[in-house]
Amino acid sequence: MKDTQIADILQREYQRQLQGVELIASENFVSKQVMQAMGSHLTNKYAEGLPKKRYYGGCEVVDEAEILAQERLKKLFGAVWANVQPHSGAQANAAVMLACLKPGDTILGFDLSHGGHLTHGSLVNFSGKLYRPVFYGVEKETGLIDFSKIREIAIKERPKLIICGASAYAHDWDYATLRAVADEVGALLMADIAHPAGLIATKYLKNPLEYCHIVTSTTHKTLRGPRGGIIMMGKDFPNPFGITNPKGELRMMSEILDSAVFPGTQGGPLMHVIASKAVAFGEALTPEYHTYCGQVIKNAQALSKSLVAMGYNIVSGYTENHLMLIDLRNKNITGKEAENALVQADITANKNMVPFDDKSPFVTSGIRFGTSAVTTRGLKEKDMEKIATWIDTVLMNKDNNTIINQVKQEVHAYMQQFPLFAGE
Repeated sequence: MKDTQIADILQREYQRQLQGVELIASENFVSKQVMQAMGSHLTNKYAEGLPKKRYYGGCEVVDEAEILAQERLKKLFGAVWANVQPHSGAQANAAVMLACLKPGDTILGFDLSHGGHLTHGSLVNFSGKLYRPVFYGVEKETGLIDFSKIREIAIKERPKLIICGASAYAHDWDYATLRAVADEVGALLMADIAHPAGLIATKYLKNPLEYCHIVTSTTHKTLRGPRGGIIMMGKDFPNPFGITNPKGELRMMSEILDSAVFPGTQGGPLMHVIASKAVAFGEALTPEYHTYCGQVIKNAQALSKSLVAMGYNIVSGYTENHLMLIDLRNKNITGKEAENALVQADITANKNMVPFDDKSPFVTSGIRFGTSAVTTRGLKEKDMEKIATWIDTVLMNKDNNTIINQVKQEVHAYMQQFPLFAGE
């Protein structure tokens, strides 16, 4: 590589990932073939539009890549329709809202401070600026969502769109109850499964496509693909907004969503990323990936159990998926302090607000851990016990650089036995 400055940065980032423990719940390590497809000459091709309906010539070959991605994704989740073009999960959600809402319409989402996502109505996000957001959250006593209470809010607020899904909720969702609520108030129901998508695809968690009108996701995180977004439906249906085609027929919802992606919210698709998504979806259809997802959950439960034994407060007490949210207030440590101390030991995690937090989003009272990335590298339950010990040692000595450096050296030595690429 001739650009030595970028080459140096790439090498240093590779070493950081190789030597450290990656516990950020939204990160993972892709396989070599996923990375190779993403770095391929498909990046040179412009392909606005849909396969066989492009606005540019020379798309015959890249059409095959996109169709393959669509078909593999539909098989993976049991979908009847899929769009693989969104550049991110946020853009997938933006496209759905553009398709389903008018500015000022009410959306009912999971409160960001309770574990939701920015694009589910946060006031600093487009979803909270363009639309009228109202929220549901977890119960203070249990840290769990009381799905019966969502009905009370929905009846009062009459949302046009109900959103389920989270970035920091450690449990499965009652999609059936939410669909009943949506039907009762005349709302569409959207599930954002960006975090647990891989666990849903492998049937360790419930599949929302049976109940939700529309499902969005990212393709990294538990799906272990490139960074990107997707939109799916378990059943296509005539759009409820009265939008017709030139023949006067109601357009199907799939058509409305396709046009909300392009030209509604973005331009040409990233064909190299779409090819990489197809590779990842193919990997996710294998028995090896099913085993991997099971191990992700086992590792999360082992890490959670170890931390609880050390006196850490897991919000809701346990996890059913790949992540956990730790309320650090009983340890008299802020999330910001915890994140900074762990990073010094090359243990990467992120500060996170906890339900009913009394600190700002820039400080927070919590920290979030996930096990997707370390599981990809081959770590098992016994390794989670060691990681928990490292975490506790660092946090209990957050101002002691000597002890933190000792942990860092242990981390580097220990992680040498685990490869970085999936499947090695």
